[in-house]
Amino acid sequence: QVQLVESGGGLVQPGGSLRLSCAASGRIFSISVMGWYRQAPGNERELVAIITSGGSTNYADSVKGRFTISRDSAKNTVYLQMNSLKPEDTAVYFCHTFIPPRVYWGQGTQVTVSS
Repeated sequence: QVQLVESGGGLVQPGGSLRLSCAASGRIFSISVMGWYRQAPGNERELVAIITSGGSTNYADSVKGRFTISRDSAKNTVYLQMNSLKPEDTAVYFCHTFIPPRVYWGQGTQVTVSS
């Protein structure tokens, strides 16, 4: 009854930028947290950034100063602006949200940073 759809991934050169979007749809009454995780080949899935219903944000140390998470609460959409991209940012990025009493995951969108 709740679906997360990511978009905005793709191939960029080092130093480039991308903006990821994640829209939640369905039976939504309240959203506590929305965020982004990523998983590179052979690695565990890791937290990239989160934003709470109150607007508080948290970032992984590896992306601080380069990535910005934001939201449009009216549209139940979260964004991840990624600047100064590095090859090590290459991963599948997953949208995540907590809509009590359940958690939801998007299908993932590929981000590749390469020359």
